[in-house]
Amino acid sequence: MAQKPSIPKGTRDFSPVEMAKRNYIFDTIKSVFLKYGYQPIETPAMENLSTLMGKYGEEGDKLLFKILNSGDYLAKADESLLAQKNSVKTTTQISEKGLRYDLTVPFARFVVQHQNEITFPFKRYQIQPVWRADRPQKGRYREFFQCDVDVVGSNSLFNEVELIQIVDVVYKALNINVLVKMNNRKILTGIAEIIGEADKIIDITVAIDKLDKIGLDKVNEELAAKGLNTEAIDKLQPIINLGGTNTDKIETLKTVLASSEVGLKGVEEIEKVLNYIEGVGVKTEVELDLTLARGLNYYTGAIFEVKALDMEIGSITGGGRYDDLTGIFGLKDVSGVGISFGADRIYDVMNQLDLYPKDSIVSTRLLFINFGEQEALYSLNALQEIRKAGINAELFPDAAKMKKQMNYANKKEIAFVALVGENEMKEGKITLKNMNSGEQTLLTVKELIEAVR
Repeated sequence: MAQKPSIPKGTRDFSPVEMAKRNYIFDTIKSVFLKYGYQPIETPAMENLSTLMGKYGEEGDKLLFKILNSGDYLAKADESLLAQKNSVKTTTQISEKGLRYDLTVPFARFVVQHQNEITFPFKRYQIQPVWRADRPQKGRYREFFQCDVDVVGSNSLFNEVELIQIVDVVYKALNINVLVKMNNRKILTGIAEIIGEADKIIDITVAIDKLDKIGLDKVNEELAAKGLNTEAIDKLQPIINLGGTNTDKIETLKTVLASSEVGLKGVEEIEKVLNYIEGVGVKTEVELDLTLARGLNYYTGAIFEVKALDMEIGSITGGGRYDDLTGIFGLKDVSGVGISFGADRIYDVMNQLDLYPKDSIVSTRLLFINFGEQEALYSLNALQEIRKAGINAELFPDAAKMKKQMNYANKKEIAFVALVGENEMKEGKITLKNMNSGEQTLLTVKELIEAVR
C-alpha cells in the first residue's frame, strides 16, 4: 500500500498562485529596502549550536531545532546521561548544529566573521526562512520567512527613524492598515530599578511581553512565580496600565523614573525618535506602549512591533536596538538596530483581506494556441520578440483540441490568446483574442505587443 504523503505540522506547501502572491510581498519589501540603501546577504540554514544557544533566552533555546550529528551520533554520548534520560545534556553531545531561529544572530556572526570585508555602518537586508519548534496555531508556524533589515556600526537614532519610515512605506504599498508600537528597553530597566527588582529585568520583560496573549492576571502570576514580591508587582501595575497620548506618557515617565539614570536615558531616546518621526511626516500611527517588551535578551534600546488593524493576528513586524550583540562573538561596542517583516503573517493578512492587485497573481499574460508543427514554429519565432518586450507569454506544447487549450488559458486566468493558422502565416500576422471581451483582432507582432501591454 502506497504511503500517504504529508508534511510536518507547522509547515506549508505553496501553489503557483500562492507563490505569485508571496513573491509580490517579497518584491514589494525588497524594493523598499533597496531604496533606502540596504544590501542583500544570505547565511546558511544551519548554524553551529554554540552560535545560537543562549541568545534568545531560556524559552528561545527550547524552541531551537537541533540537528543530529552525522554518522553514529550516539557513539560518543555519555551512557550515564542516556540512562538518566537527561535530554538537555545529552543533546549537546549528539548535536553540534541547529536550524537558525532568526536572522539577527546569524547576521551578528556574519558581521564579526567578515568585519574586514564590509563597510561600516553596514546596512543589510536578508530574506530567508527560519525555524522554531513552536506549537503550531493560527499565524504561528514552525517554518516561516523573515524579511530583515538592519544597520550596524552606528548609534544614531536616525536609524530608528529610518526603520519606521520603511515600515510606513512598505505597508502603504501593501495597502495594510497598521499601528506601530514602540518602547525602549532602558525604560523597562528603569522600571525594574524603581520597583526594587533590577536583577529580575529579564523575568519582568519576558512576562510583560505575554500581556496580549495571557492577560494581566496571568502575567502577575508569572512575575510572582519568578520571585517578585507583592509590593514590587503592585508598583508595576500603574506603569503597565499607563494611558494617554505619547506626550502624556513621556511626561509621566520623566517623573516616575526620576531616580533612574538608565530609565531617563530611555525616555530621552524615545522622545527624540517620536519628534523626528513627526518631523519627517510618517503617516502611520506610532504609539508608545510600555507593555511592549519583546522577550529576546539581546535588545538594549528601542523596540518595535507592528500590528495589523483590520485582522486579529500577532505582530507582523518587530525588532529593536542591540548595543553589543556582536560582542558575544568577539567584536565589542558595535551597536545595531533592525526590524523583521514576518512574510507569512503578512501573507495571511493579505489573503484574508484580499489585498493583492489582480495583475500580481497572474504569471502568463499571453498564450499561443498550438494548431500543429508549422504553426507552433511560427509562434515560437513571434514569442522571442514578445518576451524581449517584457511580456510573459507561452505556447501550449501540444496540438490538443481547441477546447482543452482554451480551458488551460481560463484556469490560469491568461488575459490574451494568440491564434496562428494558415491565413495568419501567409500574411505574417497573428489573431489576438481578448479573453475578457471576446474581441479578436488581426495584428503584426509589434501591434500585438502594444495591444497586450
